[in-house]
Amino acid sequence: MSRRNKLYEGKAKVLFEGPEAGTIIQYFKDDATAFNAKKKGTLSGKGVINNIISEHIFTALGDIGIPTHFIERISMREQLIKAVEIIPVEVIIRNVAAGSICKRLGIKEGTPLPNPLVEYCYKSDELDDPIIAEEHILTFGWADELELEELTFYALRINDFLSGMFAAIGIKLVDFKLEFGRHYEEDQCTVILADEISPDGCRLWDMKTGEKLDKDRFRRDLGGEMEAYQEVARRLGILPSADVTEIADHLKKEG
Repeated sequence: MSRRNKLYEGKAKVLFEGPEAGTIIQYFKDDATAFNAKKKGTLSGKGVINNIISEHIFTALGDIGIPTHFIERISMREQLIKAVEIIPVEVIIRNVAAGSICKRLGIKEGTPLPNPLVEYCYKSDELDDPIIAEEHILTFGWADELELEELTFYALRINDFLSGMFAAIGIKLVDFKLEFGRHYEEDQCTVILADEISPDGCRLWDMKTGEKLDKDRFRRDLGGEMEAYQEVARRLGILPSADVTEIADHLKKEG
């Protein structure tokens, strides 16, 4: 792990001071949490797998013109990223009913939605990330009108791209969450994609069997969490056998 000054530690990642001004080192932990950290555990190797999956997805999104904080992966658990001011709004995109929306609205899990549904939550662990409306975002100044338009536009564009990417490898993108931040460079401020995209923040179901390949395996005590995460990485073509050996050696060194 980097010896640089720690800036922030969250449930799944630690942020350290970067080597240059305007950069941060993002370290992926093995800690697993659910229900806003009311359930906790450790999944050995999760941080390594999430790091390479998120790198792959952010790189692909950058290639289609989505601005992101990702610069490069610098180790098995670390990425170099751009410093951002996180917008305190989580954007959730749903293609199939699952999770909290089923409980809130009495919808059967697995019900396909007629169109992608965008929801917003206020980022607050203390308040359990309550669902909010666009009017809340604008009234309380968490984002202005232009920023809100950009969040929604990028979220739908990302959903369109990722849905196709996962479908091509036999995985249904059920839903996922996104975080965005303000990136300041000279006298310009731009909204860019931040945080991570991995099985920690996505619901991913096998298209043939319906098997869950995401953090719901931890939430629901299904077991096989790391096998599911590794299966996603394998299907994406980013976890060949050589990398499995490298990851195993890396985890042995960590103890």
